[in-house]
Amino acid sequence: MARMHTKKKGKSKSRKPILEQGAKIEGAEENKEQIIKLAVDYAKQGMPPALIGEKLKKEHNVPYVRHILGKKLEQVLKENGIEESMPYDMLELMKKAVNLRKHMAKNKQDVNNRIRLNRIEAKIWRLTKYYIREGVLPEKWRYNPQQAELLVKGH
Repeated sequence: MARMHTKKKGKSKSRKPILEQGAKIEGAEENKEQIIKLAVDYAKQGMPPALIGEKLKKEHNVPYVRHILGKKLEQVLKENGIEESMPYDMLELMKKAVNLRKHMAKNKQDVNNRIRLNRIEAKIWRLTKYYIREGVLPEKWRYNPQQAELLVKGH
């Protein structure tokens, strides 16, 4: 797939190993409850799902949570009553945009970062459309830089 904001071609990416039908991961069945408990504990500490998966992989030798549990980590957290008001990827993009806006307020002549800010906000707008369509965000939700700054301070 081609890069969106450059003239370069696409970049190859790694693929997860395919599990054959009926293949089981060693020691996974008896550890399901333990993995869920660890994930919920990490989420209560304020970790996002991506970091929870990374920590489970590095410290607890859990290869892929989705292969073991049969569902995504976000679904497991939602079933256990832990749900974020704002999607993690959207929040991270908003943090970037807020920091860039602060930088642009001090350095008005920085043209390159003005372009970067436009690209980041374009990603936020595309994600907004997606999350509204999927029902994660309310229908009337819109990205506003001033409100984004307040959201980022709250998290």
